[in-house]
Amino acid sequence: MIRSAFVALLAFLLLQPLTAQKWYTKDALVKFLSDTPLEKIDATSHNGTIVLDPSTWRVECKVLIKNFLFEKALMQEHFNENYMESTKYPNATFKGRVTNPGEVRLDRDGDYTAKLNGTLTIHGVDKAMNTTGKIVVKDGTISVSSSFAVAPADFGIPIPSVVSDKIAKSVRVTVNGALKPLAQ
Repeated sequence: MIRSAFVALLAFLLLQPLTAQKWYTKDALVKFLSDTPLEKIDATSHNGTIVLDPSTWRVECKVLIKNFLFEKALMQEHFNENYMESTKYPNATFKGRVTNPGEVRLDRDGDYTAKLNGTLTIHGVDKAMNTTGKIVVKDGTISVSSSFAVAPADFGIPIPSVVSDKIAKSVRVTVNGALKPLAQ
């Protein structure tokens, strides 16, 4: 009995740093895709920020709108100036929490589905959001990913009627990041 209690205590102490500290990345991949029969528009940023605090299961993500890169420079210009107004609304953010923390084990290798509940802010508009993400723990590293749909109309993003057939009513957003411990 003493031996098993010692093993449990030792395991707890060794694993405590993994779950007691915040995890983050400043180079998350954030992509979006608007796909219609007339036009496929995709853009990518490699500068998304993700912070995960396992002590509270809070998650915060942020991407600078101007960091999205497009295949065509004119698309990028129109995206920033005409649609996203990125000077006025420079960031897109998600602030929320994992709502099923008992099903996610950061102290054990595995693939876990995380249920997320929070607020997505785009173009200055806050919207409640529920989605899922994937957390992969392998050899002491944590990777996260999520994919969800966003309707530009829900965020007051103006789409001129002349191009409304070229922009999807629902845009697919994908986020991927490898997290590392945040120095405290």
